[in-house]
Amino acid sequence: MGWQYLLHLVVAGGRLPSPWRESWRHPSDRMPWDTGRPGGSADGGPEGAGTARSRAQKQCRKSSFAFYQAVRDLQPVWQLENMRASEAFHWDERGRATAYSPSEALLYALVHDHKAYAHYLLATFPRRALALPSTGFRCCAEAGLHVALAVRYNRVGILRRILCTVRDFPSEERTRLLDRCGCSRVEGGGTSLHVACELARPECLFLLLGHGASPCLRDGGGLTPLELLLRQLGRDTGATSAAGEPVPGEPRQRRLLLLDLLALYTPAGATGPARCELLGDQPRWQRLLGDDKFHWLAGLAPPSLFMRAMQVLVTAISPSRFPEALDELPLPPFLQPLDLTGKG
Repeated sequence: MGWQYLLHLVVAGGRLPSPWRESWRHPSDRMPWDTGRPGGSADGGPEGAGTARSRAQKQCRKSSFAFYQAVRDLQPVWQLENMRASEAFHWDERGRATAYSPSEALLYALVHDHKAYAHYLLATFPRRALALPSTGFRCCAEAGLHVALAVRYNRVGILRRILCTVRDFPSEERTRLLDRCGCSRVEGGGTSLHVACELARPECLFLLLGHGASPCLRDGGGLTPLELLLRQLGRDTGATSAAGEPVPGEPRQRRLLLLDLLALYTPAGATGPARCELLGDQPRWQRLLGDDKFHWLAGLAPPSLFMRAMQVLVTAISPSRFPEALDELPLPPFLQPLDLTGKG
């Protein structure tokens, strides 16, 4: 059973097969990593190379799962780093026992929301923590896996720390991390903004937009985040009352909040492809969005003066001061409930 399967289970929230949930002994008890010696094992016995390799893989699985459990159980940072540096190994694509990299450890910290460990890794190994993990931990070679995973698991606090970390990166490197297009097979070729819209993560969306993520990129289906969001809103509002009004609900309210946030950062003229979606059922969309927002998104009128003023204010904030500088702005009510600290 390969390490890829373990990662799939971890990310998908599944359970490991029962043989992997056994008690773990310290790797120094017996760690037969020297499997390359023909005709013998690490301890010099008569064991063949194949048997020694099998023992090494089994012990490797034990130490790997022990590290996974320790992160899951939110063990102290010093203990996790001690394990990662000297005890926890995984079997890599080259057939060797390899220590976890900071990047791979950060993936575990994200999945299990271990904020202290994530903050330590990002502060101590900023570039290595956000580098590509080994192939057993990913499905494609695109950068930015940690950003997308933070959005998918709604780890607002860790996402904010990641974005603070990349502020000091060169602009091209920062753009590559923020605007990564995900795997077409697993993520539909979308960016982290697409993931935030798909899963209704307004805090994550606002943080990404404020740090310079582009709202104009398209996913594998040719949709921008705005177009994807409108399609989802159309499905959410399929149910109507006897008077023809959309039935209110939390998913719809969160998607409307996402729409307000996207509107702040969407440049003029970028809403053109959404016109067919809106004009196809104009009365329903007008009731849902309001006249001003509908006419602007449908390309029938420019944005209102209020919307234009808010666009200028919010987009004027440098990523190096986002979101701290929001406290200095006279924000409208629809932005007030957002908790961008990750503590709420």
